[in-house]
Amino acid sequence: MDTRFLAALDEYFCANYSDYVRLNALEGYKKPDVLYIAKDGNIARRDPSCMRLCHQADPADLLAKFKAGYADTDYTFNFCFIPRMERFRDVFRKHTFAKVLPGILAKYNETAETAGEKLSIEPRFWKKIAKGRLYPEKCTVLALALVCNLRSADMQSLLNVCGFTLERTSVRDVVVTYLVEQRVTNPDMRDRCLSEYHIINLPIRREAPPA
Repeated sequence: MDTRFLAALDEYFCANYSDYVRLNALEGYKKPDVLYIAKDGNIARRDPSCMRLCHQADPADLLAKFKAGYADTDYTFNFCFIPRMERFRDVFRKHTFAKVLPGILAKYNETAETAGEKLSIEPRFWKKIAKGRLYPEKCTVLALALVCNLRSADMQSLLNVCGFTLERTSVRDVVVTYLVEQRVTNPDMRDRCLSEYHIINLPIRREAPPA
């Protein structure tokens, strides 16, 4: 399989990942001078993005060290329970996950039922999520975006109604953002990208290997 898509992901990651505490801990990472003397003689501050891997002398070597030492700790359950008052308020809210979901899925010829078949979530819990009896966690929304090949705007809409944001300090979020933005819809390519960055805590149903 052509692996140029992995090289493109690495380039994207180096240009966007911004957990500077983790990056600064890498052996060989050279912390840039964030403060400098401006032309007017005053001390000025550079944009923190200058600390990203793409600005290092050997980003490939540092990225390899980063991957070797990284473990996916973004674990949560796939759903959370809704407090009674929140459930009452949801009746009057125009935009909730359960109310927005059908319209978004319809754009991709999907239904809540067909989408649920692509997620490794017990059907009884997924049905409650789709009907608004449970709230999805962020990992569920991200997995849904990948298995249903949602476009970036639709993924963002689902995240917004759930109160989630994409974080550049999260390896998982950066990789999923790349996959969605670049329309990486091939399951094998998608899974190779997730595996490359050791992302294991997304509820994506995968076909069992042949016997």
